[in-house]
Amino acid sequence: MSLTLFLGGIFLFIFVLGIILEKVRIPWIFAALILGLGLAFNNPFSQITDSQTFKFLAQLGMYFLLFLIGFELNFSKIRKIGKFIIKAGFFIIFLEAILGGLLIHYVFHYPWFVSALIALSFATVGEAVLIPILDEFKLIKTKLGQTILGIGTFDDVIEVLVVILVVVSLPFLAGGVGKELGLDLGQIPIILLSLVALFIFSIGLIKLKPKISRIKFLKVEAVFPLILSIFFLFLGIGISAEIALATLGALLAGIVVKNFLPREKIGAVEDQIKTVTYGLFGPIFFLWVGIDTDINYLITFPILILLVIVVAKSAKILGSYLIGRKELGTKPSIIMGIALGVRFSTSIVIIKLLFENGVMEKGLYSVLIGSTIAFKFIIPLLLSYLIPKWKIAPGKLSKPY
Repeated sequence: MSLTLFLGGIFLFIFVLGIILEKVRIPWIFAALILGLGLAFNNPFSQITDSQTFKFLAQLGMYFLLFLIGFELNFSKIRKIGKFIIKAGFFIIFLEAILGGLLIHYVFHYPWFVSALIALSFATVGEAVLIPILDEFKLIKTKLGQTILGIGTFDDVIEVLVVILVVVSLPFLAGGVGKELGLDLGQIPIILLSLVALFIFSIGLIKLKPKISRIKFLKVEAVFPLILSIFFLFLGIGISAEIALATLGALLAGIVVKNFLPREKIGAVEDQIKTVTYGLFGPIFFLWVGIDTDINYLITFPILILLVIVVAKSAKILGSYLIGRKELGTKPSIIMGIALGVRFSTSIVIIKLLFENGVMEKGLYSVLIGSTIAFKFIIPLLLSYLIPKWKIAPGKLSKPY
């Protein structure tokens, strides 16, 4: 079978399964991850999925997801976040990172720093999954809903910082857990030069915004080649250093485009970027993530998935209860803890990045991916049950800070 026929078949499967997943409030794109898990169990198309062309398309999906993370980083919203949300966000995320780090260190026997890095990347929040659920119960404009979404917005900053931390750490961690640093000293000038080039281009392009705003584009489509040129330019600079700087390049490219384009073009361009990311390259990336999962390991050690779920969810609920019970009340703070346990693309991208660079072994990688999928099913169902049962009714919007 050719790659084109294979892609045609998987996109059709993702479309059909995606419709079913949406009915249970799970993002349709996770149909690609579920299909990947199926192929991990039995893959008659291994010749295609092992090819460099397929891996290149999957890597583009990862880079576009990082680009979108940078593009959606809303500094004006972040500046408006109050002290309570910042304090709550820090406390909840880092409590899970601490407890998760302890779990990874003592159960999976990873070094302390690697354990903390993996746990922190897994503690991020996917607020995009929450919006439809909160909207269904008319909680978006309530104090509880705004607190959850506010922490999700603040979490965007944490996500960017975690990505940067991973990129900076990878040269010292790549090659396998516990192995000594094998960094080529001759590569350091190239790395430094690439970093300097990325930041110079970022600052320079943002400063050009007043001039680019004067250009009159007849159609939004005319802006897209400019966006792609920035994306691939930054990606190319990062790849030239032969380390994970391409990851940072994709992220910076998204931030630059958001702060470089005229304001009136951003909304329409965002739809195009999301279409390319989630509609084309993203599903191939999620399929790749699923294929690399060790299904036999998950079947042999299901208790490990349960352990990760219990620790992660307990940390979120405990943190939310401790920080939010006085502001929101006991039951709403528990609801907040459950809701903030949703993971989306960022944590999966970071986990995949660590796995591909030899920092994480396949067993832990598989457990984290398996628990991520479990969260996707558990949390929407749990919220849909508890919100009506506890009568978390819509109320007047009041700032929770």
